[in-house]
Amino acid sequence: MTTVTTRAPAARRTSQTLLLTVILAGQFMAVLDATIVNVAAPTMRTDLGATGSGLQLVISGYTVAYAMLLITGARLGGLLGYRRLFLTGLAVFTAASLMCGLAPSTGVLIAFRLVQGAGAALMVPQVLSLIQVTFDGASRGRALGVYATVISVGAVVGQVLGGLLVTADLFGTAWRPVFLVNVPIGLALLAVGARRLPAAHMRREQGFDVPGLVTLSLAVCLLVVPLVLGHEEDWPLWGWVAMGLSVLALCAFLLVERRAAHPLVPGRLLRAPGVAVAAAGIFLVMAAYGGWLFAMALHLQGDLGDSALRAGCLFIPAAAAFGLTSLNWKRLPARLHRPMIVVSAVVTCAGELALAAALSGGGHGEPLLEISFAAIGAGMAGTFSPLMAVALARVAPAEAADASGLLAMMLQLGQVVGVAAFGTLFLSLAPSAHAATVTSLWLAAVSLAAGGCALPLLRTRRNPG
Repeated sequence: MTTVTTRAPAARRTSQTLLLTVILAGQFMAVLDATIVNVAAPTMRTDLGATGSGLQLVISGYTVAYAMLLITGARLGGLLGYRRLFLTGLAVFTAASLMCGLAPSTGVLIAFRLVQGAGAALMVPQVLSLIQVTFDGASRGRALGVYATVISVGAVVGQVLGGLLVTADLFGTAWRPVFLVNVPIGLALLAVGARRLPAAHMRREQGFDVPGLVTLSLAVCLLVVPLVLGHEEDWPLWGWVAMGLSVLALCAFLLVERRAAHPLVPGRLLRAPGVAVAAAGIFLVMAAYGGWLFAMALHLQGDLGDSALRAGCLFIPAAAAFGLTSLNWKRLPARLHRPMIVVSAVVTCAGELALAAALSGGGHGEPLLEISFAAIGAGMAGTFSPLMAVALARVAPAEAADASGLLAMMLQLGQVVGVAAFGTLFLSLAPSAHAATVTSLWLAAVSLAAGGCALPLLRTRRNPG
C-alpha cells in the first residue's frame, strides 16, 4: 500500500513535468518567431526582392494575426478542450512554418506568416489554461516562473538563433532555416502531445459570442495594423483614422458584451480582486520590455555597428536575470510578494536610467551596459511574474480560459504597442546621438507606471499565488 501511495504522487509529478515541457516548448516557438525573423530581413530583401513595406508585413503580419485571435483561441479552448486546441494550433503553426520556409515570393511568405500567427493564437492561450487547471499551490507558482522565463528567453534566443542561422547559410538556404527550424520540433511535440497531454479540461457552454468576437477583433486590428505599419508608411492619414475607429469599435464591443449571454470577457472576471490592475500592469511591463528589446537592437546594430549575433549576445545578461528571478521569486516570504512588484519596477527604472547614462557617450558604455541590462531583466521579471500570479490566483479554474486569453492578449498587445511606440520614438530621433538615451528615459517612466498598477494590491491580504 505504501509503495502504491508513493508511486501515485511520483507518477503525477512526472505527468505534470511532461505536460509542462510540451506546452512550454510550444510557447517558446511562438515567442521565438516574433523576433527570429528580424535579423533575416536584409537577406530576405535580397533573395525575394521584397520592398520595405513587404518586409514590414513579413515581420508584423505574424504579430497582427496573433494579437487579433488570442481571445478567440482562449474561448475555443474552453469550449472544445485545451488539449485539442493546443494540438490544433501547434499543427497549424508547424505547417505554416514549413510553407514560410518554402515560400517562393514575398506575397506567399506574408500569407503564411498570417497563418502562422493564427496557429500561435490557437495554441498559446491553452498554455496558461493548462497550467491553471493542472497545477496548484507551490507547484503552480513554479510552473508560472518557468512560463515567464520561457517568454523572456525566447525573445532573446530568437535574435541570437536568427543571427546564427542566417550567418551559417545552411546548404545555401539563406533565411529559410529561421522558419524550417520549427518543423522537426513541432512534429516531435505533436507526437508526444497527442499521446500524453490530458484530454479533459472542457466547459460545456451553449453559445459563442460572435458579435463580441467580431467587434473586438476589429478594434484590435484597427489599432495594431497602423501601429506596426505607421512608421514605414510615414504615418499616413488612414492610420490615424483607423486608430480613431478602433476606439469606436472598442466602445461597440463593450456595449455588445453587456448584452451577451456568453461574453468573451465576463464582467465577473474583471471584477475579481486584482485582475484588472494586474492586466494593466502586464500590458505596461511588456510594452516596456518589447520596446526596449527592439530599440536597443536597432541601436546596437544600426548605430554601434554590432552584428546580429553580437547584439543578441549582449541581451544574455538580461535573459539570465529575468529567468533566475522568475524561477526564484516565490522563495521570498509571502508577505513580500506584492511589495516586490513595486520594488522591482523601481529596479527596472533604475536600470533604464543607468542605461541612459551608459549610452550617453555614444558607445557601448561597458560594463555599465551589461549591468543595466541585468537590472532591467531582473526588475521586469519581478514585476511581470508576481502580477501574473496575482491575476490567476483570484480566478476560478472554470474561468481559466477567459483569464489566460485576457492576460495573453494584454501581454501580446503590450509588446506590439511597445515596439511600435518606442521604435517610432527611437527612429524619429535616430539622427541624434541621444536617441537611445531619450528612449531609455521614456522606458524608465513606463516601467515605473507598471509598478504603480500594483499599489492597489498592497491593500489586499490574499497571497498572489
